[in-house]
Amino acid sequence: MAYVIYSSLTPNPIELKVNHFDKYAHTFGYFVLMGWFMQIYHQKKSVFICAVVFIFMGIALEYVQGMTGYRYFDLNDMLANGFGVLLAVMLVKTPFPRILEIFERKFLVKM
Repeated sequence: MAYVIYSSLTPNPIELKVNHFDKYAHTFGYFVLMGWFMQIYHQKKSVFICAVVFIFMGIALEYVQGMTGYRYFDLNDMLANGFGVLLAVMLVKTPFPRILEIFERKFLVKM
């Protein structure tokens, strides 16, 4: 969460010379954020609460960016943030929410 907040508010965010990199970064960042918390919280209610919190966080950070004077408000960034959250939530019925548990059981227990 700290990295997403930092990268949303820093005056010099990481930029690559890729078309629409900013939107991919927003989507990926919120996908990873939601995916991480899905590794911790498995109950439907918890996943829903996390999704709502992250969507509102993405909206709030866009408004804060607009107030900084060195970043700007972008509705498309809000949509990309929400899309990243929803992409992760769409994987809730797959092994994705337990990927760290599966990895740990397969590889770390044998060590």
